[in-house]
Amino acid sequence: MRTGLIAEKMGMTQYFEENGQKVPVTVLKVDNCVVLAHRTEEKDGYTALQIGSALAKANRVTKPLKGHFAKVNQEPRKHVCEFRVEPSHLIDAGTELRADHFEAGQLIDVTGTSVGKGFAGAMKRWNFGGLRASHGVSISHRSHGSTGNRQDPGKVFKGKKMAGHMGAKRVTKLNLAIYGVDSERNLIFVKGAVPGSKGGIVYVRDAIKAPKK
Repeated sequence: MRTGLIAEKMGMTQYFEENGQKVPVTVLKVDNCVVLAHRTEEKDGYTALQIGSALAKANRVTKPLKGHFAKVNQEPRKHVCEFRVEPSHLIDAGTELRADHFEAGQLIDVTGTSVGKGFAGAMKRWNFGGLRASHGVSISHRSHGSTGNRQDPGKVFKGKKMAGHMGAKRVTKLNLAIYGVDSERNLIFVKGAVPGSKGGIVYVRDAIKAPKK
């Protein structure tokens, strides 16, 4: 498995193909993405690459991190993460990763933080149908109804679908197709929607559950 990239979600747009079909795409920008360090089986117990992205101001970085970046002669980065790789796919520290790391038509997995919706009711959060519009129901039309049992076991089980905080969770969308890559502007165009809000950080990697041909 190869390393992935850290990208910024710029927003969504659309393309029209020759037959007139509209294709919605999400634009991802790869900003100063570079390899910072290695994780090896002998030293760390696993094999991975540490990737940094987006330049950060020196006064916004802690002393330990400044030393870590100086070790590989790199400017401080805002975002740092690790991608598990096979030993044969280790890349030298300091290597810049660009959008052309991927190619058009390739399947990828994208991980991001979903848009937060705050406190949401059961109908919005879990797609419940709600109570009846008439026949004795008053005020409680959008409530989730009964949640427990009778005397045995006489409790509400953990994990019951109820109202609560919605969104703002780590979400991974699998097998998204790359519509195109702009090497000059370091942009990746992904078919369909990607988790997160505009300006959010996402992690892009090769699809691990791609359907076998």
